Amino acid sequence: MKDFRAAGQLPRMGGAVSAGEDNDELIDNLKEAQYIRTELVEQAFRAIDRADYYLEEFKDNAYKDLAWKHGNIHLSAPCIYSEVMEALDLQPGLSFLNLGSGTGYLSSMVGLILGPFGVNHGVELHSDVTEYAKQKLDFFIRTSDSFDRFEFCEPSFVTGNCLEISPDCTQYDRVYCGAGVQKEHEDYMKNLLKVGGILVMPLEEKLTKITRTGPSAWETKKILAVSFAPLVQPSQADSGKSRLVHLPPVAVRSLQDLARIAIRGTIKKIIHQEALSRSGPGLKSPPRFKRRRLRRRRLETIVFLDKEVFASRISSPSDDNNNSEDTEEEDPKPSELKPEPPVNFLREKVLSLPLPDPLKYYLLYYREK
Repeated sequence: MKDFRAAGQLPRMGGAVSAGEDNDELIDNLKEAQYIRTELVEQAFRAIDRADYYLEEFKDNAYKDLAWKHGNIHLSAPCIYSEVMEALDLQPGLSFLNLGSGTGYLSSMVGLILGPFGVNHGVELHSDVTEYAKQKLDFFIRTSDSFDRFEFCEPSFVTGNCLEISPDCTQYDRVYCGAGVQKEHEDYMKNLLKVGGILVMPLEEKLTKITRTGPSAWETKKILAVSFAPLVQPSQADSGKSRLVHLPPVAVRSLQDLARIAIRGTIKKIIHQEALSRSGPGLKSPPRFKRRRLRRRRLETIVFLDKEVFASRISSPSDDNNNSEDTEEEDPKPSELKPEPPVNFLREKVLSLPLPDPLKYYLLYYREK
């Protein structure tokens, strides 16, 4: 086994796909290697720049298929997040619980799919990481054009041990746990699910997808061989009692907020219709240029948590002829290397409306850009 150790806080580990020059190229690599397989997941990954969740001095490593850790701050490898997002089978309006929510990167991508009528909660053990996640979320909402291209289900983060969630909490449609779950906690995790819900977690050295098909019925699928650091066991408070984690209540949106969502949705439809009338329904955006070299590897998917760990995709007959492949592509044309920055048509349309400025800013969520 290779030694992927390196000096400093940043681990150097082999990835499942080639590094990208930017976020889009990383996603291209994950899609080519079949880690990203659906359009919804691809759109979410492209909409949020992974580098935005790194500390400034480590951003050069953001587009490698590597895990990253600095102090308590941690990001899993992109290939792991890809498998998780695909396994969760996310849909608009669902409720999601992220156990070990970390930087909020995964929760924010999930929020783009859940939309304004979903529920998006996260539990994080370390208070400093919770604050970091809230800062990154605020930065995304204030500055990213993706916020206007999607209707966003904003995550809510709380600090605590995910094994101490209050027993009177609501159940969720989708649950993900980002640390190794001990066998004795399997039933605890399952009980967080609604009937019909999906739980994805590392269990007995496998990234596992569990679907609740009835009150006491489950379907289990092993996705990926992994090795995660285990969940931290609860500690007793000074009083001898555990510290219960109370999840955010499921809030009912105000009529004012519902009106804003409806108005923004109507404006987006108008923009889409105007675009179709100008260009016609048959025209599509030009394809992205391909990289010169693509490396696919079925084995050695890596995840990192508290210590270096290794994971490999569980083999299947369809993988037999695709163990390793190098492809050469033509260099992109110079004009393709630096595409024009995207235009935020929703913002432009709102600002052009004959409305009082306070109402315009309300429709734009008082965003800076």
